[in-house]
Amino acid sequence: MKEALQLVLANAVAAANVRVTGSAGAMAVVPEGFKLQNLEKLEAHRNRFRGALTTSSLADFVTYVNERANEETRGFVDKDSMSCRVIFNLGDTSQAGHGDDIATLTLQPTAAYAALQAIAGQRLSQKDLAEWMEDWRDFLKAVTPDDQEMNLVQAIAAVRNITIKASSERTTVEGNFNASRSAMDQIEAASQDTLPGSLIFTCQPYDGLPLRNFVLRLSVLTGEAKPVIKPRWVAEQQVREEIAQEFKDLLSADITSTDLTIGTFKVGE
Repeated sequence: MKEALQLVLANAVAAANVRVTGSAGAMAVVPEGFKLQNLEKLEAHRNRFRGALTTSSLADFVTYVNERANEETRGFVDKDSMSCRVIFNLGDTSQAGHGDDIATLTLQPTAAYAALQAIAGQRLSQKDLAEWMEDWRDFLKAVTPDDQEMNLVQAIAAVRNITIKASSERTTVEGNFNASRSAMDQIEAASQDTLPGSLIFTCQPYDGLPLRNFVLRLSVLTGEAKPVIKPRWVAEQQVREEIAQEFKDLLSADITSTDLTIGTFKVGE
């Protein structure tokens, strides 16, 4: 009896061809549980524009945002990930949008900047550092420990020719009532040529951002059989913060169609 009644109701609903029109477009009541079914996929056009642009090109991102932004648009800059997300239909608290029409920019480091990050703070052999310096010589300048510029070819040769020198000094004192002994071992790294104290690496960290000088301070570790060289990125955290601020300032200057906020944003369910 119950099944028969449901069948009669289903046929009546289907025959009535009930349609509902709202902001989401045309919808129809169908017998399956009498649920509303969206008919957008059957229409010639979508009810509204929505989509997601993802790019690593700052210039293309700026152009796209400026062309499409309106009073419902909001942008959010994540300085930690060097990315920006703009939501075109976010709306406001009084009239919220769907938040499903977005554009996302995620900057990719340049090849030179990626190479710099790959060696900063690493323990390198003489060969590894010398070959890295040869590969990126167009971006490099070497300076002596007293901050005098030196020939890069000589700097590379000095890195290849590091030797470890060890010396020992022992002292013995004998007295009528006591005796003392002391020993001092000294290990130092030396080269036939003057070793560079620092390397200055000049490059764009990201496409669209200005050139910047990065300083790598070189230390020779003598605790192993062969010399180990450690390039330390001077003031790394401060430099990264400055790059992130440059990113935000550049976006704020170029994107004139909407305001940008530092942080991330997730549309609620």
